[in-house]
Formats: sequence, C-alpha cells, structure tokens
Amino acid sequence: MLDSLLAFDKSAFISINNGLANPFLDMLCPLLRKQEFWYPMYAGIIYLLVRTYKVDTWKILLALGLMILASDQFSANLVKNTFMRLRPCAEPSLEGITRHLIASCNGYSFISAHATNHFAIAVFVSFFFKKHKWVLPVLLVWAAIISFSQVYVGVHYPLDVIVGGLCGILFGIAFSRYVSKFLVSKA
Repeated sequence: MLDSLLAFDKSAFISINNGLANPFLDMLCPLLRKQEFWYPMYAGIIYLLVRTYKVDTWKILLALGLMILASDQFSANLVKNTFMRLRPCAEPSLEGITRHLIASCNGYSFISAHATNHFAIAVFVSFFFKKHKWVLPVLLVWAAIISFSQVYVGVHYPLDVIVGGLCGILFGIAFSRYVSKFLVSKA
C-alpha cells in the first residue's frame, strides 16, 4: 500500500514538474516560494491587525511568531528527520527526469516546512478576521500557490505539501484558539 502511494506521489510529481513546464512558470514559481516576494502581503496583514486589534496586535504577532517557530521545528526537524525522505531533486531514480529550478537541494522532503508554515499562517490570521469571509479563501489560495511552487521547482513531492498543509492547518487552529481564549480581548 505504501509503495503504491509513493509511486503515485512520484508520478504526480513528474506530471507537475515536467508536464506543466513552461517559461512563465519557470520564471514565476522560484519567486513565489521566496518570503521576500510576499513582504507587501505580510505588511498588509500587520496593518489590518493593527487597525482591528490596536494594542492587542503585539500579542497576536507574538503568538504568530511562536506558532511559526513551533510549526517550523515540527516540520523541518522532527518530521523530516524521522522520515528522511530524499527530495525529488536528490532522488537517484529521478535523475535526468527532475527539473530543478532553484540552487539548493539539501535536506529532506517530507513534510514541506513551506506548506506547514504558510497554511498555519493562513488559518491563524484568518481566524482574526472572521467577519471578512474572503480572508480565509484568499490566504488558503496564497498558501496553496506557495506549496504548488515547491513541487514545480523540484524540491517537494505533492504529498509533502499536502501533509504539510494539513499539519499547518492544525497548528493554525490550535494557536488561534489559544490566542483568542487567553490573550486577545476582541477576538
């Protein structure tokens, strides 16, 4: 069963990494996975938090930082070092097949820390804007775009980002509930 799942994952990876290859995505996807590309969005989120929560914003941002630290340590250290799955760009059976669009190909693949962290951020932040129904879908699409880019550039398999995304959603829910219950008066 596990072998079939991993074979499907490898096949899905090849379909995305090779099958969708085009010059536009080759240029765009490496940018989309960089946090610097998203600085304007991060600034917008902070602005909206300050405007909405005023003095409690620092508590939300502190909890957000702690959540990112926890989700990153969970995904990048605990899970990756437990499963030790090679990245597609380092997998010998994919040599000559994988299109690797970024310079780095070190570390392990399962689970994607990018997916875990960005889905955690999406759920956490949207929790504080429940009245604005558009926030959650927009942030989930944002996290999915970053996750897709990880597969497209050749550093993750689809299951890496799917499982990472699900873990991130759980981190986002847990931390937002804690913050709203104990730290923020208006949440």
